[in-house]
Parts: sequence; C-alpha cells; structure tokens
Amino acid sequence: MQISELSDRSGLTVQTIKFYIREELLPKGTASGATRAEYDEGHLERLRLIRALREVGDLPVAAIRRILAAVENDAVGMHDLFGTTQYAIGPHVTPPDDPHWRAARQDVDALIAELGWHVTDRAPARDLLAQTFVALRRLGFPVTLTDLRPYVHAAAEVAEHEIGRVTDGAPRSRTVHSMLVSTVLYEQVLTALHRLAQEDASARRFGTAEG
Repeated sequence: MQISELSDRSGLTVQTIKFYIREELLPKGTASGATRAEYDEGHLERLRLIRALREVGDLPVAAIRRILAAVENDAVGMHDLFGTTQYAIGPHVTPPDDPHWRAARQDVDALIAELGWHVTDRAPARDLLAQTFVALRRLGFPVTLTDLRPYVHAAAEVAEHEIGRVTDGAPRSRTVHSMLVSTVLYEQVLTALHRLAQEDASARRFGTAEG
C-alpha cells in the first residue's frame, strides 16, 4: 500500500507517519519509484502500536523507542518486555527526603516480601504505593495487612487474568499492545467498577438505590 492508504488505515496523518520514519520508530517503505514507497501490514501493525503508546500510554518518543527496541530484540524475554513497557508507563514518583516516606517504602517492601511477589526494587508501583501509604497515615488511617488483603486479592486475580490472556506465540508487538491496554485502560475500568460496586454495597446496607 502507498503512504496515503497507510494514513487512512492507521488514522494518522501522512506528516505524522513521515515523522515516525525520521525518528526511526517506523521502518522505511520499499522503494517503488524515485519518490514513492510501498508499505505492508507490518507497517500498519507498528503504527497501531506507536499510536497506542503515544495516545494511551502518553509516552515520549524516547520511551517508545526503548519499547520498540525490546519488541524487535528476540533475546529480550517476555517478562522483561512486559517490564520495559510497564516501567515506561509509570507512574513515576519522585521520592522525597522524608522519614515518613522512607518508613512507608520499607513497609511496601516488607508487604511485597510477605506476599512472595516477584517484583524488582525499581518497580515504579512500589513508590506509588508508598506515597499512598504516607497520604493515608497523614489522614489518620492506619495501613494494615487486614485492610489491604481485599485489595491484594483483587489485584492478584486481575493480574492473573490479564497475563493468562497472553497467547503463546502471538506477535510481540501485539502482546505489548495488549499489555498497554490492560495497564492503562482496564485500570480505569477497575476504578469505575469499584465505585459502582461501592454504591451497590451502600444501597444494600443502608437503603435502596434510586433509579
């Protein structure tokens, strides 16, 4: 296909596609003339992934380049590919020089160890959870394993479901795309369902929901 058709099918402008080619995020097409090139389904699949990383993941070009390099490197295992994508997405928290923060981070590390979860020390979510622990304690809410257990169980079940949907032998780019959607968009689904479930639980305990 020519670049105009690639633009139509990908939903990206010709100028954007040329930008991705210049940035070496997208391979050049096969020359079919002095000023023309042909593109294939591989280019379309790559553009869909780039678009998802940009629009859903809100990632800069440099981060996208790292993810695409991992996708193309078969020596990078699937777990490391997941990590490259997830760590690029973040969230990225800047740890303050604060004793409350350090105590919260130690509690997070102890929790992960107690759960037996295989998570690297540099996982961005460790710092996010520590930041949340600090906020809860400042508002007068203690953080205990008893309080956390329902959230731990729910998170583990969701994660097993998401990883279980990865098909052995599926294209690596499609796997990253699925990972991105699960991490960013389905987290919004989980938040929305949590709030709906809260309203339902409140209605069943305290009264009848209206509407």
